[in-house]
Amino acid sequence: MQNNAMIDILAGDEPFPAYKKDLMLYGQLVGSWSVQSTWYDRNGEIKKKRGEWHFGWVLGGRGIQDVLFAEGATPDQYGTTLRCYDPALKIWHVSWMQPYGGEFVHLIGRKVGDSIVQEGSGLDPARRERWTFRDITANSFLWLGEVSFDGGKTWFLEQEMRGTRME
Repeated sequence: MQNNAMIDILAGDEPFPAYKKDLMLYGQLVGSWSVQSTWYDRNGEIKKKRGEWHFGWVLGGRGIQDVLFAEGATPDQYGTTLRCYDPALKIWHVSWMQPYGGEFVHLIGRKVGDSIVQEGSGLDPARRERWTFRDITANSFLWLGEVSFDGGKTWFLEQEMRGTRME
């Protein structure tokens, strides 16, 4: 039997009370979601796939970690994001990684209107990333993954995911 002590210690039950209001920006996503992903490339090719996205409290409720995977993927192909709130700067530090795909991205997240906008970069310094959660309800959201190669002057939609909360 696998020792899950580290996972048990990492997991949290609820947002850290002193910052509960700010933590609920991402806290509203805690739970399990079915996602329909669509990828777009610059040649006009479109690829679609279903998957799951699971969010949970970690680090005593000061952060939220997720696990994202496509239908049929093995655990070594899963990706994860750690999002931690920085009360001094009133921003979120966001780190996505999927070692299988060689993806490592670091972003800053914040509330913009009714959306959550995350911007930053990955391993290629010429490539900027903007990931947005929008149209968020209790049971659905739209996530957009955009890239820019000109310092954010123009953006190209690479991926979108429509999430539906699982019962």
